[in-house]
Amino acid sequence: MKQAIIILFFLFLPSIGISQEADLEAVTQTVNLYFEGMMERNAAKLNEAFLPNAQLIGYRGTQLAITPFEEWREGTTKGNPRSPEQFRNEIKAIRIEGNMALAETELFWPGIYYYDFLTLIKVGDSWKIVHKSWTERTF
Repeated sequence: MKQAIIILFFLFLPSIGISQEADLEAVTQTVNLYFEGMMERNAAKLNEAFLPNAQLIGYRGTQLAITPFEEWREGTTKGNPRSPEQFRNEIKAIRIEGNMALAETELFWPGIYYYDFLTLIKVGDSWKIVHKSWTERTF
């Protein structure tokens, strides 16, 4: 019996790794859609990255800002696409636990630095951002 349990453990172990690797790739893809949507001012990419009722919470200077996703998206998608040469967006870390994930990102934009915590939830086969908390620092 003990040998059977050990054999089953080693049979299923590779599938656990593959599943986590697939989830890591999918979370990374969702965060990159967020970056691309902001840079390109592309509502479709932002809609794909976020759950419609997501919230964005952080400070603009000393003022706490709590913004529903749809309102944030409307403001973010106005204007011409941003020039990639002037902006740098990076994923610093991703942690996945079951059907939830946390992504830490850094965004270096002209005159301002953002640090985001993105909470994602697995919805069906895809990952969606459900919450964004950020802090900013000007330089």
